This record gives sequence, C-alpha cells and structure tokens, in this order.
Amino acid sequence: MSPPRGPLSQLRRGHEELVLGLLRKHGPLSRGELGKLCRLSRTTLYDILAELVATGAVVPAGQQDDGPRGRGRPAETLALNPGAGQAIGIDFARRALHVAAVNLAHEIVGAASEPHDADLPWERRVDLAEQLIGRLGGGDLRLGALSAIGAGVVGPISDPDGGPDSGPDSGPDSGPDSDIESNGDIESDGEAGEPLPHRAQVLLRERFGVPVLLDNNTRLAALGEAIWGAAAGGRDVLYLRLSHGVGGGLVIDGSLHRGAYGLSGEFGHIVVDPGGRPCSCGGTGCLETVASVRAVLDAYRDRGGHADDVRGLVEAAGRAEPGALALLAEVGADIGAVLAALCNAVGPGVIVIGGELAETGAALLEPIRRTLAARVMPISRHRVSLRRATLGEAAGALGGIALVLHESPLLSRYPAGPDLAAGVPPLSPRHHNLVKEGS
Repeated sequence: MSPPRGPLSQLRRGHEELVLGLLRKHGPLSRGELGKLCRLSRTTLYDILAELVATGAVVPAGQQDDGPRGRGRPAETLALNPGAGQAIGIDFARRALHVAAVNLAHEIVGAASEPHDADLPWERRVDLAEQLIGRLGGGDLRLGALSAIGAGVVGPISDPDGGPDSGPDSGPDSGPDSDIESNGDIESDGEAGEPLPHRAQVLLRERFGVPVLLDNNTRLAALGEAIWGAAAGGRDVLYLRLSHGVGGGLVIDGSLHRGAYGLSGEFGHIVVDPGGRPCSCGGTGCLETVASVRAVLDAYRDRGGHADDVRGLVEAAGRAEPGALALLAEVGADIGAVLAALCNAVGPGVIVIGGELAETGAALLEPIRRTLAARVMPISRHRVSLRRATLGEAAGALGGIALVLHESPLLSRYPAGPDLAAGVPPLSPRHHNLVKEGS
C-alpha cells in the first residue's frame, strides 16, 4: 500500500483503508458488495482492489455460493490476507531489540527479541530488526501491504514524524546505561542547524520503504500496557520501567502524555539522594543511580552478594537471602517515594511496574507498596492500584504498533501518524501467547 505523500496520495490511502476496514468488519465480500458499501466509483474501487491484490493485502476467498445468482459464474469474494503485515513495532532498547507485527485484521501475528551489545551500530541494529521481522509468522509474513513502522528508541523524542529536535541523542553525553544518550547520531542540515531525523528512522525508511514514526521506547511501553496490558481500560496510568535505564510514561485523563519537547516520563532523573552518586544526566543522586539494573547489581555485589545478572538476583530473593531482600527493600522504598510524589501531583489510578527488575516480584513490589501507603495522601492512597507489567519485553514494540494504527482513545491528543485504520482490538489469549513466546 502506498505511503501518503501529497493530497492525492492521502486520498488514495483513505480509499484503501476504507476498503480494508470493510473487509475487516464484514469478512469476505464480492466486488459488488464492496461497491455498495464503500460508495466509490466502479473504476476507483477496481483500481484500489487491483493494487491491494498485487501487494498481497487482499486475496481471493472463493466464490459466492449463496444468494441470488445471475447469469454466468458466481461472483468471486475477496478477503484480507492473514499473512500480510500492516504495521510493525520495533523497540530499540539499549541492550536488546524487540519486534512485533500486526496483520490487516489487526491481529498480532508474532513477536521476537534478541539481545545485543550496547554499542552495536545502528546499521547492525536495523539488520537485526530485519532478521527478526523475517521470522515472524513462521517466516511467512508478507510485507507488501506494510503501511508504516512504529519504533521506540532511548531518550526524548519531540516529534513522532522525526522533525526538528527528534532523536534520543539530543541530550548531554552519557554512559551506556543512561536514558539520555550522547548526541553522536544527530546530523545538522548545515544552514538552519536543525537536527535531521534519527539515524534509525532513516535506515528503516530506506530498508522498508514506508513511513517510520519514532518515540521514546519506554513511553511506547506505557502505551502498550495501557491498551493491552496490566492497565488496560485505565484512564489515569503511571508506568515505570526498571531496566538498564529508569523511565516511564503517563496516561492522563485517557490520553498518552508527551509533555513539552517530548520529555514526559523521565522519572529516573528525579533526585532521591542529593548526596548520592553522579548521574549521567548531569545531576546527582537520581533514581536511576540506585534503581537501574547496573546500580542494583553493583550494590548487591558490594554487600558480598553473588549475581552475574538480574536472574541471579531473582534467585537470591527467591531463596529469601537476607542481603538481597534488604537491598530490594531499600531500593523499593526509594522507588516508592518517587511514585508517591508523582501520585500526589498527578493522581493516577493505576501504577504499573515493568522492566527486568520487576522480575524480583514481591521482594521489590511490597516495599514499594508500603511506601506508597505511607506517603500518598490518605484521601487517595486506597484508590491507587499497584500492578506488575504483563506484556514483558514486547510492550514497547506493541506500543509502536498502536502508534502506527493511531486508533486508541489514548492517542486522541497525540500527533497523528500516517495510518487511517479503524479499531484497536483487544489481544485474544492466542495473541497473548504469541507475545509471551516472542518476549
């Protein structure tokens, strides 16, 4: 399907989505039935259908055997191709890559993940994304009907379309485990001095030939959890991801909140210890310096603990090892203090905790819960529900898909993307299994 470029292309795109939406709603239809429902001219409809069939978006579904027949053969019916991908979501996390795809029926056809080094070049990351996408749907996913890609990257993004000030690299220089990366990937246009689109966005456009919408990957994870995950149906949601970096996202009054310059959700850079360690953002004692994966594992080892990764810490907490439980209680208290302040300021009804450190379970969540109970205003503390994220590593990629489809009410005040599709469906149990298998 053709990406929109001018008014005529956008009109054609609208006609394509009208036809696809009718097939999505009604199932297989003949050309005559489509003509009655869409009210397009015969010439326009047949031209649109010819392109949709050529790209693999629509396939013949057999002949119409019921109903009144005229002279000649029964009318051929057309249907959506379940193996044709309409939208792809990609989460370029700091040390891993996660992808998911949705077909034209808006069913999640698969998700996949792959770890990589933090300094892997963008060209290699996009190569890896292409390889993972090629494995979705058992390797049978067709991309001729692909309309757009929604991608998440680390750091602030001010414009999902990749305009000026976009890119996670517009912040100060930092180390490999920061939510704010170095500005090494920003290029200037030479005259106005404005940054060009992010390198990942350029490479994905070149590779797949479709529009690419970009946003902060943690904010997209918040979107995924709010639509399909632990906070589905919530109108006021606070999401916190505890990973190699610490960040989050906000849904306020049923709308995903981006903030000025795309900086909403930088919870990891709220100070919890003014006399603490320097943070890569330039501050001191930020939450990220005590609650990121590296910070927690380093603190555990400094106390004599032995864990090479988060799994080792999870196992230690499962054995009720005193050192692990004491550390997680302290970290949970710091996290709870930040969340309590945010609750008093924003008033969420649901708090979702995601990221690798959430795998420590009750050892971390209960100290957070206790601190919330102690610090959130008495009038509202019983109205806040603390939940663990349910979408796993696929949350950011699923949020990228939602960004492309731009259908959820959560995106009502969000900059519009190129897609005009209708109706984000709930994930069926089968789709949840696909996500968990790929996480």
